[in-house]
Amino acid sequence: MAADERTGAMTVTAQKHHTPATAAGPAPVRISAEVALGVVAVGALAVTFLWWNDTFAVHGFGDWLTNAGRLTGLWAGYAIVVLLALMARLPALDRGVGADRLARWHAMGGRYTVCLAVVHTLLIIWGYAITAHTNVIHQTSTLITSYPDVLMATVGLGLLVAVGVTSARAARRRLSYETWHFVHLYTYLAVALVFSHQFANGADFISNAPARWLWSAMYIVVGALLLWYRLLVPVYGAIRYPMHVAGITRENRDSVSVYVTGPAIARLRASSGQFFRWRFLNRELWWAANPYSLSAAPRPDMLRITVKMGGVHSRALLNLTPGTRVFAEGPYGALTQDRRRRRKVLLIAGGVGITPLRALFESLPGDPGDVTLLYRARTPADVVLRKEIEAIAQHRGWFVYYLIGSSRRDEHDHLSAPRLQRLVPDLREQDVYLCGPEAMMASTRKSLIAAGVPRRHIHHESFSF
Repeated sequence: MAADERTGAMTVTAQKHHTPATAAGPAPVRISAEVALGVVAVGALAVTFLWWNDTFAVHGFGDWLTNAGRLTGLWAGYAIVVLLALMARLPALDRGVGADRLARWHAMGGRYTVCLAVVHTLLIIWGYAITAHTNVIHQTSTLITSYPDVLMATVGLGLLVAVGVTSARAARRRLSYETWHFVHLYTYLAVALVFSHQFANGADFISNAPARWLWSAMYIVVGALLLWYRLLVPVYGAIRYPMHVAGITRENRDSVSVYVTGPAIARLRASSGQFFRWRFLNRELWWAANPYSLSAAPRPDMLRITVKMGGVHSRALLNLTPGTRVFAEGPYGALTQDRRRRRKVLLIAGGVGITPLRALFESLPGDPGDVTLLYRARTPADVVLRKEIEAIAQHRGWFVYYLIGSSRRDEHDHLSAPRLQRLVPDLREQDVYLCGPEAMMASTRKSLIAAGVPRRHIHHESFSF
């Protein structure tokens, strides 16, 4: 075996290896992205019809503003429900759309929702002020002090804006995952504060009992799904599938692997490429559940994660002791072999993004030469799990290329379209799995498309918050 890390050239060959077939079972239910977006669009049209059906005539500029405020308020109320549904961790939605794509929809929808809520507030104040022939400051005071539940709705709006501000990219870079997650919990309080305001002051609900019932049912159903999949199912799983830490291994200067064992792990039906939200029940870590991918193919009695120690939570993993109880929610994620449609597969990993792809590298079925791994790292010391990767490649007849370089220009050059085509001449005929930092994945997707890889054959997930 020979390697040139600077150019990234390393090729290995070995005897033919076949992955044992897994037991066949009923295909899990999946909701595709197209179906999910279609349902959301139909709901938005229904909400718009509700406003149209209750709007008989509009007179004057103030009335136009007020009705625009009514419509944006309805859209904001509906959008909140959609946002909560996207993050309810519905298994069918997670398998069909993917956790990272749902998170991106949630982030984008959150910005629109906050904007709609703010615009709704401003339009209502302005419209009422014109109609009452007063100024907006006096009208704001009147609305808060004279209309039921407006004060609570105002507090709820403030919380939504605060959540939106902390979700901005510039703010996220300065926040730990734990802080960001804690702030996001205020979304539930904001929804509770705003809900009653919709019925107490919403012209579309005051005299429309069926609308009130349907609107309430929408909130109740989504609330039940959140309670079920984000609380009850994980608690039940922790009781039914007890797990504990079996061991901890320091992989390099800033990465650690944690081995988790339990008597019923096989029943979780986890797959390579998936992740869990892990809560380790010791003094330092019990309060936070962080998403970490499996870094090895799941075994009937063992799961493993490999984590880059970049924050307080991840560094505390070094202090875990064997026997520590583990509370794991999952498995989640759709970056699995189920996405594969072609015989040959290219895996492109950047940094700690190697973890789900290392598991796939081990478990993907195929013959020698069918799978290639490109591993992007800043320095040779940053390469994680190297011995394991090379052992798998040697055993299975896969190919591995290390792409080493520290500068941003070097990073883009290594994964440019011409470079990828030189490393993988039949690139267009392969499925591509991609995982790594956001900037690397964005530039690599462009390179792959420029090299002629169809978008439907590029599979990626991002686990940044």
